Amino acid sequence: MTPVKAALIYGSTRQGRFCDTVANWVGGEIWSRNDFTLDLIDPRQFELSPHHEQDNSVALQDLGRRLDAADAFVVVTPEYNHGYPAVLKLLLDAAYREWQAKPVAFVSYGGISGGLRAVEQLRLVFAELHAVTIRDCVSFADPWNRFGTDGHPMNLEEARKAMATMLSRLRWWAVALRDARRAAPYGEVVG
Repeated sequence: MTPVKAALIYGSTRQGRFCDTVANWVGGEIWSRNDFTLDLIDPRQFELSPHHEQDNSVALQDLGRRLDAADAFVVVTPEYNHGYPAVLKLLLDAAYREWQAKPVAFVSYGGISGGLRAVEQLRLVFAELHAVTIRDCVSFADPWNRFGTDGHPMNLEEARKAMATMLSRLRWWAVALRDARRAAPYGEVVG
């Protein structure tokens, strides 16, 4: 069984961000499986221009290569003011073809909604990028009081069950779409 190349995308760059806690746990869950490899993509690694101009910087070329190499994406996003962070939009807009015909899963966190409003908005953006979003996601409401000092969710069994379902579905879509892209490159599919 060929492992799925997953890219774990950090959705925040805030100082003291809680994203590290959630993403570290998510990464550990993915690494514990033998059916995925993992690349960590943190927007802090790249100089993302808010002007959306074509930029051929080495950092953005590296981002493009890493996104292109991925078979699937897991986006860890907080919810800020009923939406997703601006830096995540900058990262998404820094590429186009690299997202196409690939599945995207979400792990969200935030106040009472657990980040689900951010996820619903991201589904619209990924649809425009020709990516396929996975229905099943993992969500943490009030995460600051739901993760222990060890970096794990306090209700670990429930969180792991949701993560296992999401990753199994992500893997199914990743394999199906990888095979489809090999059979007929997505960019060549036109009406």
